[in-house]
Amino acid sequence: MAKPSTALPAVIVLGQPTLFNIYGEQLSHKFQFLKPWESSLPLEQFISTHAQSVQAMISSPKDFVGKISSSLFCLLPSLRVIVTSSAGVNHIDLLECRRRGISVANAVSVFSEDVADFAVGLLIDVLRKISVADRFVKNGLWPLHGDFPLCSKVGGRKVGIVGLGSIGLKVAKRLEAFGCIISYQSRKKKPVSYPFYPDVHELATKCDVLVICCALTEQTRHLINKEVLLALGKGGVIINIARGSVINEMELVQCLVQREIAGAGLDVFENEPNVPEDLFSLDNVVLTRHVAACTENSFRDLYELISGNLEAFFLNKPLLSPVLDD
Repeated sequence: MAKPSTALPAVIVLGQPTLFNIYGEQLSHKFQFLKPWESSLPLEQFISTHAQSVQAMISSPKDFVGKISSSLFCLLPSLRVIVTSSAGVNHIDLLECRRRGISVANAVSVFSEDVADFAVGLLIDVLRKISVADRFVKNGLWPLHGDFPLCSKVGGRKVGIVGLGSIGLKVAKRLEAFGCIISYQSRKKKPVSYPFYPDVHELATKCDVLVICCALTEQTRHLINKEVLLALGKGGVIINIARGSVINEMELVQCLVQREIAGAGLDVFENEPNVPEDLFSLDNVVLTRHVAACTENSFRDLYELISGNLEAFFLNKPLLSPVLDD
């Protein structure tokens, strides 16, 4: 009598998720991970080599440049599920997935608390000049100059949230506790007491802070342009913890350099990891490297969710966090 197979299910990984640096060993006890970055083969050749055995994929949009779409699916005829390490799924062609019967699962609200905290932190930093003050002290300027520029208070700010989803709502609740006046723009009106503006330009005219929390879609690409920034005004601040391309980056840089707006806190950029060099010398801008979601706590939760989704798929059970579940 033949022994049952003990081979682990094969999962291809696109991108090099930070998750594997932390939980790679635990995951490898459950699945056989095919990692293109460990191979000398070109990506397409690597994928073709394993094509027939791969039913599942993990994707990391921060690390994989390109869209997961029909050209890639043609190389993976057996693919049946994509589990992404992000809440956003703009890097995946969902229509093509549905057509091919490929299920998709995402990170849902795993990162929401941490990203909301980070958005508030960026706003506080920009307004209270914390990073600027840190450099002032560390560069030895305190004994030489003494005086330091006055900063702005957080409380009482009129804050517009662009995208009142899981993250946006948590940002709103946090800033409400600071005494900020909240309003929002979203695809549709939400069951909340905050004023709703269907047009982002109109929202900007009513606010002096915009916090970008929406997903990146064809409709939201460059949603924040020069006209919106000018409507925000010379005292305005913009915070982006969503996706870089929601803002027209060239026009944002121009407005910051020319002091058409007062400042920005940016965790995301249009062409990561490339950041416009004009921003480096600006003391009214705080820059971070797409790390709003990165805490030990959230990565533990992400590990459990990704592992659970893959286990559910291979056991023919419902996915834990389906975006598409055919």
